[in-house]
Amino acid sequence: MAGIAFVVEGRGMWASPRCADHLPPGPIPAFHPQPEGEFGVELARYRLGVDIGGTFTDLVLLGPEGRALALKVASTPCDYGIAIVEGIGRLLAAAGIGSDRLAEIVHATTVVTNTVLEGKGARTAFVATRGFRDLLGMRRLRIPVMYDLRYCKPPPLVPRARCFEAPGRLGPDGAEWEAPDPAALARLAEEVAESDPQSVAICLMHAYADDRHERAVEAALRSRLGAGVTILRSSAVLPEIREYERASTTVVSAYVAPAVDSYLAGLGSRLTAAGIGAPLTLVQSNGGAMSPTAALARPALLLESGPAAGVIACARAAALAGIRDAVSFDMGGTTAKAALIEDARPARSAEYEVGGGINLSSALVRGGGYAVRLPIIDVSEIGAGGGSLVTLGPAGTLTVGPESAGADPGPVCYGRGGQAPTFTDAMVVLGYLNPDRIAGGEVTVHRDLAERALTERIAGPLGKPLVEVAHGILSVAAATMTRAVKAVTTHRGRDPRDFALFAFGGNGPLAAAAIAEELGIRRILVPPGPGVFSAFGLPLSDLEHEMARSVMLPCVAASEPVLASVLAALEEEALAGLAADGADPASARIERVAELRFAGQAFELGVPLASGAVEATALARGFVAEHRQTYGHGSEQDPVQVVALRLRARVARGHPGPIRWTAARAAPGRRRQVHFGPVRGDCLTPVLGRADLDRDWRAGPLIVEEDDATTVVPPGWRARRDPQDNIELRKDADDGC
Repeated sequence: MAGIAFVVEGRGMWASPRCADHLPPGPIPAFHPQPEGEFGVELARYRLGVDIGGTFTDLVLLGPEGRALALKVASTPCDYGIAIVEGIGRLLAAAGIGSDRLAEIVHATTVVTNTVLEGKGARTAFVATRGFRDLLGMRRLRIPVMYDLRYCKPPPLVPRARCFEAPGRLGPDGAEWEAPDPAALARLAEEVAESDPQSVAICLMHAYADDRHERAVEAALRSRLGAGVTILRSSAVLPEIREYERASTTVVSAYVAPAVDSYLAGLGSRLTAAGIGAPLTLVQSNGGAMSPTAALARPALLLESGPAAGVIACARAAALAGIRDAVSFDMGGTTAKAALIEDARPARSAEYEVGGGINLSSALVRGGGYAVRLPIIDVSEIGAGGGSLVTLGPAGTLTVGPESAGADPGPVCYGRGGQAPTFTDAMVVLGYLNPDRIAGGEVTVHRDLAERALTERIAGPLGKPLVEVAHGILSVAAATMTRAVKAVTTHRGRDPRDFALFAFGGNGPLAAAAIAEELGIRRILVPPGPGVFSAFGLPLSDLEHEMARSVMLPCVAASEPVLASVLAALEEEALAGLAADGADPASARIERVAELRFAGQAFELGVPLASGAVEATALARGFVAEHRQTYGHGSEQDPVQVVALRLRARVARGHPGPIRWTAARAAPGRRRQVHFGPVRGDCLTPVLGRADLDRDWRAGPLIVEEDDATTVVPPGWRARRDPQDNIELRKDADDGC
């Protein structure tokens, strides 16, 4: 089994840490020496990115000149810190530097998301205003599946028995309608204590306008529960309107907070014990970085930190390639993720759902999970990856995913005991993947096992030829993954044909052309190191704090002083957060956004605000223009309402130039038979390495094999290697093989 891949200037070595005894199996393997000047002592300090996944943990060491050293280590779910510390030690040894040369460790993790998905969060209590105890159970009426009378939403994270009612009531403007009775607060604290919670979420009516009642409840609970119980207030987590979203966000934060606290404490202890003293920062769902202290205050900000890092890396690489508008496409072993990059900046959203199985990040598909209203890079995720299981429905319909074979047993072709065919097995049958070995030669591929499984379970029952079924699996998977791309393009009023597709992840380059053809996209780029590319986004992330407030004001000139006052307060709060994280507030870049809607609408759109005074007329015009682009219509006469203001303060840590790799070459003269569907048929296809491509275009079909990914260039496409070492694909007329 492939465990750790050391990719040193394009070369790979493998080993595997063991979770049982926390030690690597045998001696550390010898490493290829680095040429002087690439990882030599004369270079300045380094930043290290660590991206944890359920199967692998990716690490990237980035030098100030863009020199990159990457490694992929098998994750240790019993304690993810084991793999991290082992990986850092091996990576530093490969680079020939000590831990004192590390300026920072930038970390992304799936711990928060997995805690919710697996239902392994803290025993949480929920405190709401009297009469609103059932808020979590009632939630929103929307569901993600139309016409399915059997659909059931996931149960609330807090059962009704641990939901409690607080005395007192505030009005929507923050005026006190009923003061909380001290005796009633004491009784509430006793009831909550009897439920033996590990964390408590407090969400009272209109706390976004005034938090005094929530503070009173927190004080009563703290005096009874002690310091060992996490208590979070909605007024601190999300001071915005919409009771359910505010409550759900606070509950999710409280639900995962003890797990995040325990994880960070354990990781910090392991790093200290290993003599690694570099400061640790965490990547948020919006792509910015923050300190562990800031993360513990709002742990839900870490929900999508891993996918966000990939989008940040994509935006950086696309800009270096001179591309302003792109769609990032990240396909791994379980899911495929897409995000929109416009004007070299990732699209962002203020809403997300976790725990619903598949997130389409669309305003049109909601209600299947737990709402989280916090800043996030707008990533759409679908259950289709290399390990996705291929099944036949009762009517003979073919389905790919969302269930996955995972790392154990994995695809049938790995020969580890898997019986159910997967997407990877179909790709082996088609000839897209090497029929003998992948992952730098360390994973043996058994094509005969893949053929047998697909024949017995799919092709035989359908009565169709094996290669036809295998290509059908690719078509079904591509159609599924196309939904994720559409969710960030057509569902947002954008034409995907106007964007380049930036494909990475272990399987993204393999499926990219099929998806591009579905959408009419004519340009694809595959970056160097595509299998560990998300980890490259970590050292590139900036320190960032984002704050928001609900204002609920008409967009008229009379509201301008109030808006300026709110923005000033948000800026002061954000800069204080940066200072607490060790950044220089004076160097912060401030970005401001107003969320507006037509009066009477239920949802709003974000409009960027220029620096200086807020001009209400220009703000309204900007909103109408955004409304037209998103929905196809807008009105110059209807009144516009300002719902909320957001402010993002960002401090850049300095970015290197283009990442420098030495691309690998394939064995000369290699070719294999590849099936490209019923129209193109079988083609005897050259198999290349990235270094075999140069600045001149080569017509497909081609297969480009690397240790961590395979790029498929079908007939009708051409490929080359651009000055940034990306593999660039262009769509031409389809002339077959």
